[in-house]
Amino acid sequence: METLASLMALGEADTTTRQRRQLAEAAIAHATRGEWEDAVTANRELLELGPDIDANNRLGKALAELGRHAEALEAYEQALERDATNRIAQRNIERLRVLMAAKRPAANGKRRPEKAPATLFIEEMGKTGRARLINLAAPSVLAPLSAGDAITLEVDGDDLVAKVGKASIGSVEPRIAARLLKLIAGGNRYDAAITTIHEAGGELQIMIREVFTHPANFGKVSFPTQGASGPGIRPYIKGSALRYDDEDEVEEADEDSEEVEELDTTLPEYSSEPELEEELVEEP
Repeated sequence: METLASLMALGEADTTTRQRRQLAEAAIAHATRGEWEDAVTANRELLELGPDIDANNRLGKALAELGRHAEALEAYEQALERDATNRIAQRNIERLRVLMAAKRPAANGKRRPEKAPATLFIEEMGKTGRARLINLAAPSVLAPLSAGDAITLEVDGDDLVAKVGKASIGSVEPRIAARLLKLIAGGNRYDAAITTIHEAGGELQIMIREVFTHPANFGKVSFPTQGASGPGIRPYIKGSALRYDDEDEVEEADEDSEEVEELDTTLPEYSSEPELEEELVEEP
């Protein structure tokens, strides 16, 4: 009888483990598709089976995306109660408190910044590139932003300013801006989106895509590459438009940032040292 009872207990444990795994997979899938209500449901069902720090963090993310900041804060605080060193919970609690203290809409005047279309994140040699923003806005302006948010680029004298709605969030690093400013003056147009934003506000990177080439700029490359090889167009990310940024149990490569997978496109890094302005590269 004891053996039978033990076997039954093992069977129940296996069933619960399988349920937890299926619910976790469903929660992640809903999140990557932007189905935040379904993500909330899946994570709450998972938590009914027992404590789960990752589920608390995912629940907080989903609630935050829905603008339910008080509930999101509670979910992250529950994760922190179970693990006082959990970085995901720590940084999102700080971020939510900034948001709630600001008591104002997101930078574009809507509940959440708009997301960039998935097509922006398809790398095309010479047409797409990555750049760092400098002269970043105050933390209260950056707090509502996350990887994948669409931004606009506007010329302001010698600067190429990144904006969300009417709010400036920073300027494109000078070496890249100098090239794009010439092409924009010639009639080119560009779309952009955030790829990496550090919660502490120390770094913000964007993806830029050339969406219109003026005939006057024919043969001029927006983003020259070094040692490029292979096909000219390939997917920027796999499976979805954006990585679910709080899934650090899948990849903990950078705990301090939200980001989509990095481009292979090689761009010169920003340096504080003065440099000579580069000439536009002509295609052969």
